[in-house]
Amino acid sequence: MITGDAAYIKKLNRSLILEKIVEEGMISRADISKATALTRATISAQVTDLLDEGLIIETQLEHNSVGRKPIMLSLNATAGYALGIDIEYGQLSFTLSDLLGNPVSSKSIEISTTEYTQILPILIQEIKSFEAEFTDNRYGIVGIVIAIHGLVSKDEVIHFVPRFPWENIHLKQDLESEFNIDIYIENNANLSAFAERVYIHHNTDNILCATLYSGIGMGMLLDNEFFRGQDGFAGEIGHMIVVPKGKPCTCGNQGCWEQYASDSSFMSDLMKEKNLPNITYDDVQRLIAEGDEDIVTRMEDFLYYLSIGLNNMINMYNPNTIVLDSELLRIYPNSIEKLKENLNSSISHYRELSISTIGKESVRMGACAFAIKQFLGVPMLNLTVKK
Repeated sequence: MITGDAAYIKKLNRSLILEKIVEEGMISRADISKATALTRATISAQVTDLLDEGLIIETQLEHNSVGRKPIMLSLNATAGYALGIDIEYGQLSFTLSDLLGNPVSSKSIEISTTEYTQILPILIQEIKSFEAEFTDNRYGIVGIVIAIHGLVSKDEVIHFVPRFPWENIHLKQDLESEFNIDIYIENNANLSAFAERVYIHHNTDNILCATLYSGIGMGMLLDNEFFRGQDGFAGEIGHMIVVPKGKPCTCGNQGCWEQYASDSSFMSDLMKEKNLPNITYDDVQRLIAEGDEDIVTRMEDFLYYLSIGLNNMINMYNPNTIVLDSELLRIYPNSIEKLKENLNSSISHYRELSISTIGKESVRMGACAFAIKQFLGVPMLNLTVKK
């Protein structure tokens, strides 16, 4: 039995009410009471506070039946903004959303440096620009979440980024000294998994999301919480060895999964073996459409090695849902069906395997959603982005 003082109980009740309002989009006080088992008096008091704070709004519905018009409650999406930032090699990407996760503004900046001392001032300048421009509501920017393509500890220190010379970087601390805004540092794959859960897969509490672009990272939500491991470094599944004494990896091992089943390794190997200066996804798609035997063979090998790692993931975590984010999988016909054919172990159990419909935007969308969740203080969000 959960016990606590009055303030704790009030906070818990507020969280339940807000979560239900966001989940339903529009809901009456009576229906909140049915869904949460809270008394109408408790709901009335909490709703009054939330209305005074500008976090929710009332809408009176038109109807033709006898009696009072129903009054519905919904989240005030325009009360504040969330800022998601993705720090990639060669690029900084920003998305600002409203409190329902709908993008309001996005931009990307090309960068030619990997030095932290040069990237930090750019981040500060851009955040100040967003902060100055978007001041047309009560709360302004309610939170900033920054995605890192590397190891982030539980205390949000950046310990290692493969393509940056960053070790033990205190980005959170450096930004908090500049801004009076809640700031969070998180692994990019975790944020992709969070976006998939929040925007697409509402009916699961256990989801794995593997991003295959520049390597292979895995975000894990188990019982709707990030699974981080002892120090926060869980999910570096791209460095699971699938070919003993195989291709050398930048991590120091040989035969790592991402050397055989990531988009970047596929494209890099293709350029080397065909002696090409560059190749694009459009080029690969054209060759597949033309029935190029070499490309088809390479794609089948790619799927084979991908299925080896997936089999290990499934057996380790027994997930409900697995989402793969890869442009190669999108352009290769029947890729999911072919992967499922390779996952034929009698002890491998999962319910759904799919390709991400959000794509690379999932990192920033997940970052915005995580900032909203922290601001509202709710256990989980169910959002739907307007088309």
